[in-house]
Amino acid sequence: MRKINPERLRVTVGRPYPNGPIVYENGIRFTIFSRHATRVWVAVFDTIESKTPAWEYEFDPEKHRIGDMWSIYVYGLPEGVYFLYRMDGPQEPVEGHRYNAGIYLLDPYAKAFVGDIHKGTMKCVAVHDKMDWTVDVRPHIPIENLVIYETHVKGFTRSASSGTAYPGTYRGLIEKIPYLKGLGVNAVELLPIQEFGETYLGRCSLETGEELTNYWGYSNVGFFAPTGRYAVKATRLEHLDEFREMVEALHAAGIEIILDVVFNHTSEGNEQGPTLCFRGIDNAIYYLLDDGKYLNYSGCGNTVNCNHPLVRDFILDCLRYWVAVMHIDGFRFDLASILGRDQEGNIREDAPLIARIAEDPVLRDTKLIAEAWDAGGAYQVGSFGGARWAEWNGKYRDDVRRFWRGDAGMKGTFATRIMGSADLYQHSDRSPEHTINFITCHDGFTLYDLVAYERKHNEANGEDNRDGADDNFSWNCGVEGETDHPEINRLRVRCRKSLAATLFLSLGVPMMLGGDEMERTQRGNNNAYCQDNEISWFDWSRKERAGELFEFYRNLIAFRAGNPVLRRSTYFQGRGGEVDPAAVDLCWYDSSGAHAAWDRSENTLACRIHPEENGGVGLYLMFNGTLNAVSFTLPAGPWRLRINSAAAPPEDYFTDRDAPPVDRPILPVAAKSVMVLASTTLDNLT
Repeated sequence: MRKINPERLRVTVGRPYPNGPIVYENGIRFTIFSRHATRVWVAVFDTIESKTPAWEYEFDPEKHRIGDMWSIYVYGLPEGVYFLYRMDGPQEPVEGHRYNAGIYLLDPYAKAFVGDIHKGTMKCVAVHDKMDWTVDVRPHIPIENLVIYETHVKGFTRSASSGTAYPGTYRGLIEKIPYLKGLGVNAVELLPIQEFGETYLGRCSLETGEELTNYWGYSNVGFFAPTGRYAVKATRLEHLDEFREMVEALHAAGIEIILDVVFNHTSEGNEQGPTLCFRGIDNAIYYLLDDGKYLNYSGCGNTVNCNHPLVRDFILDCLRYWVAVMHIDGFRFDLASILGRDQEGNIREDAPLIARIAEDPVLRDTKLIAEAWDAGGAYQVGSFGGARWAEWNGKYRDDVRRFWRGDAGMKGTFATRIMGSADLYQHSDRSPEHTINFITCHDGFTLYDLVAYERKHNEANGEDNRDGADDNFSWNCGVEGETDHPEINRLRVRCRKSLAATLFLSLGVPMMLGGDEMERTQRGNNNAYCQDNEISWFDWSRKERAGELFEFYRNLIAFRAGNPVLRRSTYFQGRGGEVDPAAVDLCWYDSSGAHAAWDRSENTLACRIHPEENGGVGLYLMFNGTLNAVSFTLPAGPWRLRINSAAAPPEDYFTDRDAPPVDRPILPVAAKSVMVLASTTLDNLT
């Protein structure tokens, strides 16, 4: 791009909407909000590295300000120009104002960022919203049919073991789409890809000596912009095209894309944090403050003032952009309870923003998933936002882990969780599709580590192992960490398979942590947010060693797809229908074959699902969470064996065609295992 010639630029009055840089054929309109600024400048730069602008212009408040909007039109500026703002105003921290005219600021509405924020070279790029989607067709998968794969764009392919041509990038993920299709997932949930701010943490790895970084990316500053960190090239507009290529490729494969979005805080931190954007534009509007101090419900230094009307508009504009322009299918809202805090920080049951997102016409077909808690003590699992909102079900995670760990008296709660958590959702007229079930996620142990470690091992984070959750409900099977003991390793494989089977047999929407299917380990680190290295990256060589688990995952996903009862959108009633009162939809049993006694402490349980609930195929599910084999008395059959998590392949899973008959009334179920039987005979199951 040619250098800017200031003599060829001409400034006229702009227009106060929409926000951000708007590119036209003969120039660019710059529009930005600030209520409390007294002076505003826009600066354009010739190169990314430039510290001095090629041209800078001060807005005339008499001509270029309408209300709280500052806007000019600059003839002669081309698309792709680099720009920043400066603002002056009161420096009154107690009143919430922290203006500094000497600091260049990023535009909150910019669609692209380039440069290095640590070197002070990050710039906004003025881009034209492309409207050239020609072949992209969104899958529009009903939420009850989703199988979500949570992963990190960089970590997914960054290791040389991935074998990709573009490791650690959007294009690297494209190269692995056949792998995702082969596994059977139909949605990827990506850790934050919106542009985030400063990443270096000021601490060094105890293993490598290298400075640790904010690897996960939960520290946004550019909410409209896909980060250039995951692009092959990001000098002007290329990373937008690469991101769009990834979206189009996923959609072509029938896979939806869900973004993990972080509207609860920004990378500017607390009073000691950097001024990058919002703080220098209108600190008193964008953040929750108390006598100028930042309220910290996020645990990250500040809290976005989500229910200020102007901030609500900002968040809604952002969500609409990702859906309408970038073709995103859904969002997972990090620490979503903050979205419901009012301007004093109190939780509102009728929070305007949460209701507005749910009812927005552009977002009506978009998946909305809440992490229904925050770092300020709010916990709203089961009560967040109404019918349009699904939730990460943290209670499902904890209760399922506790059952399989062997905690006494868990079978009643376990039964409730695997049948859709009716105790949480049915009372609010919601359904099983509102629970996003997960046993592992990015935050915590991987599945491999969940049954290899009883204690967190976060020493590499440089925080003296104080960070990360202490209550993990994990079990190491007798030895902490890696072992060569064959029986322990075999038991661990069985436990992983049983946990995975539980996830995919449960009513609700399953979400798996990417890499669990290939036994990805973080070496006992349950808070690897700062580990941009082999601790977090996928080691694809493990897929070959963990072939048994990968195939089991693939088969479980196929089993779920073939049994509609596991994807139902209504709760079981535990009673017969009007036509046949004896045809009870769901019955619970003890191992003896008697109806389940919920006051007994042993973690053994079985349930029978009537064939009429599952397209003519009855199911009998048996769970043995104890350390001993248990014999289960079966209801009248005939039955065929479909799943046995204790067996080695190919005996751990059978297709409908090759499922062997079970010709005995009592069946031993191994310790820490799941067995599933199927029947197509209606008469014997009433």
